Amino acid sequence: MSVFSGLPLVIEPADLQARLDAPELILVDLTSDRRYSTGHIPGARFVDPKRTQLGKPPAPGLLPAKDDLETLFGELGHNPDAVYVVYDDEGGGWAGRFIWLLDVIGHGAYHYLDGGLHAWHGAGLGLSTDVPPSAGTSVHLTLHDEPTATREYLQSRLGAADLAIWDARGQLEYSGEKVLAAKAGHIPGAVNFEWTKGMDTERALRIRSDMPAVLEGLGITKDKELITHCQSHHRSGFTYLVAKSLGYPRVKAYAGSWGEWGNHPDTPVEV
Repeated sequence: MSVFSGLPLVIEPADLQARLDAPELILVDLTSDRRYSTGHIPGARFVDPKRTQLGKPPAPGLLPAKDDLETLFGELGHNPDAVYVVYDDEGGGWAGRFIWLLDVIGHGAYHYLDGGLHAWHGAGLGLSTDVPPSAGTSVHLTLHDEPTATREYLQSRLGAADLAIWDARGQLEYSGEKVLAAKAGHIPGAVNFEWTKGMDTERALRIRSDMPAVLEGLGITKDKELITHCQSHHRSGFTYLVAKSLGYPRVKAYAGSWGEWGNHPDTPVEV
């Protein structure tokens, strides 16, 4: 049995520190090359966040090519027994997107370090500049559709009583005052709650403890299918993570996000 067994999806620095030597651990740093090189959690492997996205306009947030994912996970040493712990330095956007990738490849053994590098530093725990070598393994992945909402799927679900759409963008993007695509505004029926509002700035950007009540108040309830998005499924990596951590049974990320929706000729919008 893994030493991570029984831990919740969201863990604290002490939980990770006590398990850094676990052979099943793959610790993933999603900060930046500069931040990683100046100090990271011991044993962490750096993943450039851009490698988690397709990166092509108008919808850079779409899933990377299968071959690219296999290369990435091969470098990490992916295997069926692995337990991933992921973190970043921004409150969970990139880390949450990586958790979505793990769901896409059908690997459910993962945890998020709440507050990421800020929480680790705040706990007085040490950093390292040692860089683990690439594992260089060959992996063959099966990609699963369930964690992802395509544009066509989301469009077919608009107006459903059991659908909640969580728009993680800023309020000005949602209202259409800030335009980042051919169209301005938001997906009909979407609820706006900007991603950073879900972070506790007094607790090293940990997820706010009152998020269950916040989401209930917004009508984002567990009896509904929840689809979350932003502009490129970076900010909504955090909201995907929050929903998963709170046990929402039906969660999908709209990876195309507003980059796709706002530039498509046949999508309805509201302002």
